[in-house]
Amino acid sequence: MNLKRNFLLIGLIVILPVVTLNAQDKMALELTDLMKFRQIQSPSISEDGKWVTHASVPDRGDPEVVVYSTSGKEKYLIPQGKNPVISTNGKWVAAVHAVSAEKLIKTVSGKAGELKAGMVLLNTATGEQTNYDHIKSFTFSNDGRWLISLRSNEAGNSKEAGSSKKEKGEKENGNGAKPGTTLQLLSLEKGFTDTLAYVTSYALDSISQHLVYVVADTNNTGNGVFAVDLSDSDFSPLALFSDSSVWADYLTWNNQSGQLAFLAGTCNENGKKAGAELFLWSPGEANANVVLNDNDLEEEWTVYHTNNLRWTKDGQRLFLGIKPSSEIILPEEEKPDSLVDIFSREDILSKRTVDVWHWNDPYINSNQKKRWKSEKERTYTGIYYPEDGRFVRLASPEMPDLRISEAKNYLVGSSNIPYAQRATWDSRYSDYYLVDIRTGDKKMAIEEQQHTVTLSPDGKFLIYFKDRHWFMVETATMKSRNLTKDLEVSFADEDWDYPADVPGYRGGQWLDGSEAVLIYDKYDIWQFPTSGGEPICLTEGTGRAEKYQFRIRILDPEKRYVDSGEKLFLSAYHDLEKHTALYSMEAGTPGITPIKEEAKKYTLIAKATKADQILFTRQSYTEFPDLWVTDAKFKKSLKLTDVNPQASEFAWGDAELVKWNSIDGTPIQGILIKPGNYEPGKKYPVLVYYYRFFTNRMYEFNTVAINHRPCFPYYASNGYAIFLPDIRFDVGNPGYSATKCLVPGVQKIIDMGVADPDAICLHGHSWSGYQTAFAITQTNIFTCAIAGAPVSNMTSAYSGIRWGTGLARQFQYEKSQSRIGGSLWEARDKYIENSPVFFADRIETPLLIMFGDVDDAVPWYQGIELYLAMRRLGKDCVFLQYRDEPHHPKKYANKLDYTIRFKEYLDHYLKGEPAAEWIKTGVPYKGEKP
Repeated sequence: MNLKRNFLLIGLIVILPVVTLNAQDKMALELTDLMKFRQIQSPSISEDGKWVTHASVPDRGDPEVVVYSTSGKEKYLIPQGKNPVISTNGKWVAAVHAVSAEKLIKTVSGKAGELKAGMVLLNTATGEQTNYDHIKSFTFSNDGRWLISLRSNEAGNSKEAGSSKKEKGEKENGNGAKPGTTLQLLSLEKGFTDTLAYVTSYALDSISQHLVYVVADTNNTGNGVFAVDLSDSDFSPLALFSDSSVWADYLTWNNQSGQLAFLAGTCNENGKKAGAELFLWSPGEANANVVLNDNDLEEEWTVYHTNNLRWTKDGQRLFLGIKPSSEIILPEEEKPDSLVDIFSREDILSKRTVDVWHWNDPYINSNQKKRWKSEKERTYTGIYYPEDGRFVRLASPEMPDLRISEAKNYLVGSSNIPYAQRATWDSRYSDYYLVDIRTGDKKMAIEEQQHTVTLSPDGKFLIYFKDRHWFMVETATMKSRNLTKDLEVSFADEDWDYPADVPGYRGGQWLDGSEAVLIYDKYDIWQFPTSGGEPICLTEGTGRAEKYQFRIRILDPEKRYVDSGEKLFLSAYHDLEKHTALYSMEAGTPGITPIKEEAKKYTLIAKATKADQILFTRQSYTEFPDLWVTDAKFKKSLKLTDVNPQASEFAWGDAELVKWNSIDGTPIQGILIKPGNYEPGKKYPVLVYYYRFFTNRMYEFNTVAINHRPCFPYYASNGYAIFLPDIRFDVGNPGYSATKCLVPGVQKIIDMGVADPDAICLHGHSWSGYQTAFAITQTNIFTCAIAGAPVSNMTSAYSGIRWGTGLARQFQYEKSQSRIGGSLWEARDKYIENSPVFFADRIETPLLIMFGDVDDAVPWYQGIELYLAMRRLGKDCVFLQYRDEPHHPKKYANKLDYTIRFKEYLDHYLKGEPAAEWIKTGVPYKGEKP
């Protein structure tokens, strides 16, 4: 079907007006305005609720940290600050002191790594700031009395403070470890500083009394693990484990018993880590003791030097990883030059560079390469019981994955190994096991499972979603029951339009020691008693009746259970009107209470752990999400931040909701952003931008930045309307699904008198880049089109590679986003019918294609195929190839270039401005800049 511009729309259109904050005759945004616009990052509130901090980061330029008192009386600014941290007592804020943007830009390429970030310490009582140069990481003690910081090396790559990773470019000290740097101990109460030399890592205990650290000396004389008592004024170090050729890492405190666990070992003659042992140390002991080594494990298993230690919160169990000796990759020994035989087949073949792709490999070769780093260092989780010195292996090569939790009986293990090959073209499946943490015994719980599996915090129950229903398993008896089969409402995703099995909505908040579990349908929150009683709709059906999607917002990330009677905050997204309100309810009791509701989007950020102060944001298309603080009842709210006061100077435009029906009668919604300084009756050029569902962004403040996405206020302030239509897909016909939603929506905004019918551009990127390329083979309603990273030929893209993961793209067509629903051989006609390149002869719309030539998601030759097809057919097409760029341009120069060309293209085709030379004649290749 070829849909022309005179398409007549039959259906009801409803426009919902939104109150605007814009006045007339405001300014247009320039590109430099976008560069200077700031975003809020790393917001936090102090434990006592008296201080709030965040980083204010421009798109281009220097960041800054801002600190506010929640009373509104004090405000401090830390220039070049980022990643702020508030001490537990609220008396101090420490932040990264970033290298200035100007210095980074001026630094000769290749030497930027020599620039070092620092640290700034702010006293919240006085506002006094102290700068420290060359700081790699820092942390406050839990009592707020100490600030511990580790210096960067004088040479090596630049690292932001806050990172504890070792720096590249540092010479090894002969035992396989890179030499440490200076650790600075600052007493915030007494104001004195002490230092420790050659430190590589450190850890403070939970009561802020003991600091342990690892030393890697340049001459191997003082290597080991040491402890200092912070209450001892002379800081005399105690050697917990030391030797000239030792390495140590993974310092992990037990917050209940006060014990320290760490791994340590010696290095071989080549300076490589030769093995690992588990050490425990308790304050007061003269040294650390080995509690686990290879002799304590099953034969052929070893404690591996790359690991992760974790104590349970009750302090009774320690998780760590072990590894079969057969899986350890040893470096090949180089032969001395004197032994080289130039005719040796073995020596010659040792330099070969061939990959073998076998049809029966579990993972295809490209995916194996991406997985190799993690697989090479993979360990299998076990558990150490310090009380009786017992170790139990829980995971295995047959069941490699284990979810660690606080449960004292069972944990959930899983394996995707039986389905690894199938994942190339199908969904992701795993078998799930219940693992007895006391014995390591496993029993199969769920086979061939795709969707959510959740264990209760006490390990007594397991819930999972399958075949459109929620099930519960009692772990002790393995008895299973269907929780939702007798309820009339659906718990499966009601908007699902993919070929894969339908998932459910989230579940898994547990009530009062697993007495009940809370599960969502699309709109409401349900409580299912684990004893088998009747389920309760806690939101009393209000969500479904009034189209609110209620979701619980837990502000304490450490909380394992929801207490009965506890006040819970809810977000309430209105599925039709698109605003997000705040409600509350009491856990376990039906009924909800509104807190904040208007044509805005409210988001809870954090709650002070020792006070009732809550941090939240409020936003809309015209309101930036500044930070607000309020009490627990939301009676007194104070706006703390005004990060972008200049926003009020610009012609932002107004957003309103539009409704129409698709060609086949399906109700569709979209957002129409009218231009800044809009004049009723005047017709405007329109940029149509879309993907799948965009109307949930109705009350979101659009990101103001230079990137591959169009900045809505930039175009609105420059005289464009922006149209954001939703798309509803049919499996098997993804291309036409977009067209049948787009065209009547565009026709309506023409009929509304807003859109100039001769000045409409269709733009999408990636999946909507494909939809754009397809739509212009079906309709001429668009004046021009811009397709970023589009698939043009599904028959060739089907067996392409997503180079970012190394995965084949077959699953994407058979089960996922591309929505064909069958293989190339089962649905050959569908692949052809949905491929723009086979219908390029129908295209009459000028097209701009953009790709990065190292695209890690869509093979960039898909752009070449469409470009060459249009070139052969004599069609108007320009292809922008950004060299050495992935799926989205990352280099600022390229992001800016694309933004400029994007607008030049629109200005020419939609406003009639003279075409830039690259549009008229292209840009001949004249070599690449060095």
